[in-house]
Amino acid sequence: MGDSATHSVVHDGGSSPAGSAAHPIIDTPYLIVGAGPAGASLACFLAAYNLTGLIIAASPGTAHTPRAHITNMAAIECLRDIDLETACRAAATAGDSMQHTRWCASMAGAEYARIYSWGNDPARKGDYDAASPCAHVDLPQTLLEPVLTTRAVHGGWQLRFDTRLVGFTRRKAGARDGDRDGDGAGEVILSEVEDMVTGLRYTVRSKYLFGCDGARSQVVRALDIPLDKKPGQGFALNVLVKADLARLMEHRTGNLHWVFTPDKDYPPWGWAGIVRMVKPWTEWMFIMFPLPGADLSADLFSPTADECMPRIKELIGDDSIHVEILDVSKWWVNEIVAEYYSDGNVHCFGDATHRHPPFNGLGSNTCIQDAYNLAWKLAYVEAGKAAPKILQTFSAERQPVGRDVITRANQGLRDHMGWIRAMGMMEPDKQVRTTILAEFDNPGPVGRKRRQDFQRGIEQTSTEFHGLGIEMNQLYVSDAVYLDDETLPPPLPQDPVRELVISTYPGKRLPHAWLNTRTPGNKFSTIDLAGHRQFCLLTGPGGDQWKTAAAQVGKALGVQINAYSIGWKQDYEDVYFDWARRCEIEEDGCVLARPDRVVAWRCKEMIPGVEAKLDQVMRKVLSLH
Repeated sequence: MGDSATHSVVHDGGSSPAGSAAHPIIDTPYLIVGAGPAGASLACFLAAYNLTGLIIAASPGTAHTPRAHITNMAAIECLRDIDLETACRAAATAGDSMQHTRWCASMAGAEYARIYSWGNDPARKGDYDAASPCAHVDLPQTLLEPVLTTRAVHGGWQLRFDTRLVGFTRRKAGARDGDRDGDGAGEVILSEVEDMVTGLRYTVRSKYLFGCDGARSQVVRALDIPLDKKPGQGFALNVLVKADLARLMEHRTGNLHWVFTPDKDYPPWGWAGIVRMVKPWTEWMFIMFPLPGADLSADLFSPTADECMPRIKELIGDDSIHVEILDVSKWWVNEIVAEYYSDGNVHCFGDATHRHPPFNGLGSNTCIQDAYNLAWKLAYVEAGKAAPKILQTFSAERQPVGRDVITRANQGLRDHMGWIRAMGMMEPDKQVRTTILAEFDNPGPVGRKRRQDFQRGIEQTSTEFHGLGIEMNQLYVSDAVYLDDETLPPPLPQDPVRELVISTYPGKRLPHAWLNTRTPGNKFSTIDLAGHRQFCLLTGPGGDQWKTAAAQVGKALGVQINAYSIGWKQDYEDVYFDWARRCEIEEDGCVLARPDRVVAWRCKEMIPGVEAKLDQVMRKVLSLH
C-alpha cells in the first residue's frame, strides 16, 4: 500500500512546491479536504474526542442540490452516539412521506404499482424493530451538511469554503517541524491550498491529511491509488423542480415515484424518470434517464432548463400546476471502488473511494460510517491508547464494505430491468410499446403473462427498498477484532441483501436490544450503553469477575472500559428477553464492544484468568501486542 516517506504532487500553473518559503505556513494536526458528509462527519466525530483541525472545501458552501437523501439506521446510530440524532430528525422528513415507491404514468395520472419502502412494510416491521433503536429518515444533503458543519465548527474546527487543494508533499518530521529531538519520527504533510476568492496560496502543515473530496478526488489521484472500475451504466440528468403537488399526494404517499410513458415519444435524455421528494410536497428532483444503450456523445444529452420544461410538465400530468426549474445537472452512473483507502498518514474515504448510483440509498450513509470507523482509531492513537498500526485496519475493514456497496447499488439499478422489459420500455418504436401496453388489458394468456412478468419485476426491486442486510450486515476482519477464540463466522442468510444477521460474532455490530431498570423508566438500547468514545463490556448474572477485570485492565492500559451486567436484578433488566436471545453467550460470559459499537471479542462463558485474557484481547485490538 505504498508507505513512502515522501510523495510529490504536480502543482498547478508552475507554482512553488508546498512548504516553500513563498507561502505562509499554517500549522494544524488534521487537514480534511472536503466538507460533504464524509469530511464533515469525520470532523464531528473527532471533535467529540476534543480533536480539532482545518476543513477546506472548493465549493462556495454546503450542498446547493439535494443529492443523497435516504439516511439509514446504521448511519443514524453513528450520529446518535454524538447526540446528533435529534438535530437530524428535526431537519428530516419521516413517516408517511417515505411509505411507498410508486410506478405511474404521471404524478397526477394512473398508477401501475406501488411497493412499501424504507421499513414501512407491515410484514417487515419486526425486522426493522429488531435491527436498531433508530429509523430511516429522508434527509437531503442540503439539510444534512449544515447540521454536520455547524456541529464541527461549534466543536472547534475551522472551516474554509472556496478553498482548494493545489498539491501536497510528505516528509519525515524533523526539528523544523517542532520535533525537538530531531529524530525524524512521524510524518509531516505540507499541503498547498488556494483561497479561490483572493487567489492567495498558502501552506498547511499537518500530521494527517484526509481525502474526502468526492468523486473527482485530487487526493486519491495524487496518491495514485488504483481504482477498480467496471463499465458504467450511462448517465442521468438531475432536474431540481419547485412545484406544489400536495393535492396530488393524498393517495400517492411516497418519496420515490417511477414515471414513464411508453405510449408517448420522449426526448433522448428523458426515456423514464424517478420523481424524488425533496420537500413534501413542494420540491422535487426529477432524475431522468436516457434509453439504455443510447449514444451519449451527442449534445442532445445536455438539455437546458427550457428544454426540460415540457417533459417535466408531462411527467407531472397537470397543466394547472406551476413549475419552476431550479437546477439542471448531469451525473455518470459509476461502479468504482479504490483498492485501498490509506497511504501512510493520508486516509481517503467517502465518494473519493466508492462511487456508485443512489440505488439502495447507500452513499452518504457509507461516508458517515467510514468516518465513524476511522475517528476512534485516530483518537486512540493520538491519546497514546493505541499503536499507530491500528490505523491500517481502517482500510482493511471499510474497503470491503465499499466494494459491496458499489456492487449492490449498481445491481439495484439492474434489478429494475424486469418490470422495464415487461412494460416494453426497451423497445425504441413507440407503436411497439403502445401495443405491449395494450396487452396488459388482455384478459387471456397474453395479458396474464404481461401482468405476471410486471408483478415479478416490481417485487424484484424490493432489494432496493428493504436492504437491511446490505445496510447493516458488515463483518469486519482485521487486527482490531479478536477472532482467536472463534471457529466459523455466522452463516449468511438466504437473502443477504434483505435479511439482517444479528450476532455477537466479533466484527459484527453490537446487537440492539431494549433495556430498562428494575423500577421502569424510559427504555434504552444496548447500543446506548456502548459507544460514547469508550470500550464497553456486557455480561450477566455470575459475570462480576468480568466487571472487575474491565476496571483493572482499563486502568493498566489507560483505557476506559465501561462494564455492565444485564439480566435478573442486574445493572439493567432485559425486559423483553431480547438480549438473552441475541447475545449468543451464557449469563456469565461477556461481549466486548469497541468505541464504534463493533464487537471486538466475546467469551461464551466464565473462564479462569479473566483479567489476563481481557488484557490479551485489548492489547491485540489496540495493536499494543
